[in-house]
Amino acid sequence: MDRFPPAIPSRRQRPNHAMNPISITPAFLRGRLLHREDDSHKGDYGHLLVVAGCETMPGAAVLATGAALHAGCGLVTLHSTARALQAVVDRYPSAMLSEEPRECFSELRKDISKYSAIAAGPGLGQSDLTLHALAGLLAEARAAGIPMVLDADALNLMAAHPELLDRIPAGSILTPHKGEFRRLVGEIPVEQEEEKASALARHTDSTVVLKGFHTRVFNPDRSVLVNTTGNPGLAKGGSGDVLTGLVGGLLARGYPARDAAALGVWLHGHAGDVLTTSRTAEAFSSADLIDPLSCGFHFLYREG
Repeated sequence: MDRFPPAIPSRRQRPNHAMNPISITPAFLRGRLLHREDDSHKGDYGHLLVVAGCETMPGAAVLATGAALHAGCGLVTLHSTARALQAVVDRYPSAMLSEEPRECFSELRKDISKYSAIAAGPGLGQSDLTLHALAGLLAEARAAGIPMVLDADALNLMAAHPELLDRIPAGSILTPHKGEFRRLVGEIPVEQEEEKASALARHTDSTVVLKGFHTRVFNPDRSVLVNTTGNPGLAKGGSGDVLTGLVGGLLARGYPARDAAALGVWLHGHAGDVLTTSRTAEAFSSADLIDPLSCGFHFLYREG
């Protein structure tokens, strides 16, 4: 049974561009790159709120925040537990901090209107407190028109409570791996993944990034983009947390959802490809992905 209401058009009915995906290549991305003005300041480049981590999973907050700080946005604030905040400030002192009073995400008292995007989900856990807090955050963000990147436990909570899908702000980005995707849409044959992902994008008016071999990006206009970077070394815990922070930073920076997702998955995969040249796919960790994100940026801007 469908987990969300819109009817899925048959393959024959879908537009041609849905059946002929566009490859995410440097040529595709260069015309979409944003540039920095000489006479500008940090306020011109967006403010990302990262809601990640809990007392038992502080590393997810570190990875997402670190990647966000390498995405080009002007400011990054992490809302998390004291343990996670300490881990982040020790490694990334430029991050701003918002302390969670409990051992998991349970509330966000501050006004969110100052943020240009929100990334939520990595390492949150799935407690009832977190479910209630996530529902409130989704509603606030939707009312304020603030797009979100939703991953990991945020998606798992929505899978268990499908009514939350209707609270997702338009122009957001969902980044499920195959398991999270099936929790959202139900068990389906592989050949139906594209149709279901496209239907989910239309239902939520958001971009859906289906992570995996040749990660695919599904958009509300039924267009499909396919990534051309990456390798099996990315199949490690924490890799998705890095992608969440990176895409969130790009969304806060001012990229529309489609471009933030496309640029993010390409940079993420490119970083993994760079690491294989020195460490092999076996030996690099998810934390190692953050620094070589600069290599992808350098390549795109240098040749543009």
